[in-house]
Amino acid sequence: MRRMRGTPRPNWRQTIQSQGLVFGTPARDGSGGSREYWDESVFYEFDMDEVLSLEAQVGVLHSMCLQAVENVILTERYADFGIPEWAWGPIEESWKRQDPHVYGRFDLRYDGRRPAKLLEYNADTPTSLLEAAVVQWYWFQETAPDVRPWDEGGYDQWNSLHESLVERWAEVKKVIPPSELHFSWSSADESGEDHVTTGYLQETAAEAGFDTVGLPIEDIGWDHDLKTFVDLEDAPINAVFKLYPWEWVLEDDFGKRVAESLPATTWIEPLWKTILSNKAILAVLWEMFPDHPNLLPAYIDNPGFLTEYVKKPKLGREGANLTIVDAGRETATGGVYGAEGYVYQLFDPLPEFDGYHPVIGAWIVGDEPAGIGIRETSGLITDDGAAFVPHRITPKGTPAS
Repeated sequence: MRRMRGTPRPNWRQTIQSQGLVFGTPARDGSGGSREYWDESVFYEFDMDEVLSLEAQVGVLHSMCLQAVENVILTERYADFGIPEWAWGPIEESWKRQDPHVYGRFDLRYDGRRPAKLLEYNADTPTSLLEAAVVQWYWFQETAPDVRPWDEGGYDQWNSLHESLVERWAEVKKVIPPSELHFSWSSADESGEDHVTTGYLQETAAEAGFDTVGLPIEDIGWDHDLKTFVDLEDAPINAVFKLYPWEWVLEDDFGKRVAESLPATTWIEPLWKTILSNKAILAVLWEMFPDHPNLLPAYIDNPGFLTEYVKKPKLGREGANLTIVDAGRETATGGVYGAEGYVYQLFDPLPEFDGYHPVIGAWIVGDEPAGIGIRETSGLITDDGAAFVPHRITPKGTPAS
């Protein structure tokens, strides 16, 4: 794993905008200035043996996470996750029905020298998908010195995201009613990132044969007589993908209507992912698989035996409300999360490359690893000031670093 310097393409801004990347506030460069959110002046380069190893590790993490969901449901540990009691039964039923899931993103600490460590699992509403699936793929096609299959001596990229998403939607189409699939996001997201991410997923579903309709979640209505959700045309919604967190859905009567609509209405990601999208899963994983090489010690609501740790809100996002305790020093970020409780995870500092700290976002589509995206920041917390940088794989026969 190496951080390399690159030459940005002429008119690269217009190029990525034409590919849909029309959001992204300037990232922070660590010296008080700003940095482009999409930064192709640098990239990361991997050897294929590293990628194959990462792929295997991501597959193992996904399998362990599914076992952890089963464990939480069997032992009824919902209270540790801050999930309202009225939702416990519907979550269990969603799991038992095997309500279909589509995608998720593991955030990993990885330096190319030792096994990847799971920092968190964005299992419900992961973004940075368009960047990983489309924008960095075209960057690779246009900039790699030799774009041939890796086993034929060319450069490559770990990125089968688009094809995998289309294939996954085709599988989902076999198990839900043959009707329109609605795609929803919150209009309260001023950045536009959720809308763009949802739109891209809508395109992949359409490619798989779905008739799709997009609308903000605020525009989803409820028919009290039919006991079903309806769109702006008063047409029943039989299946809906929502880029809107389950913990927000379950806060009010909207969530109770969602539970009432199941299983007649299919919700993607499914309700059982309420468990996986909560950082309490990190502690459950450590209890079930202690000393696993891809896990860090983690505990619910107290640091246990840890003296150096990261205190994470169970439902936090974008690095908000984190506290790092290291050698008696504390570094904290602000935000609105934490009332639901915290998870304490061993502090394992991110690796440093040229003064920047990358996090590997490893994507799972269905039940298979499908590629990575990388975000980096000058600090130790990957927040909304992190930049996205692309990657490539060196050709076969290139000496390993």
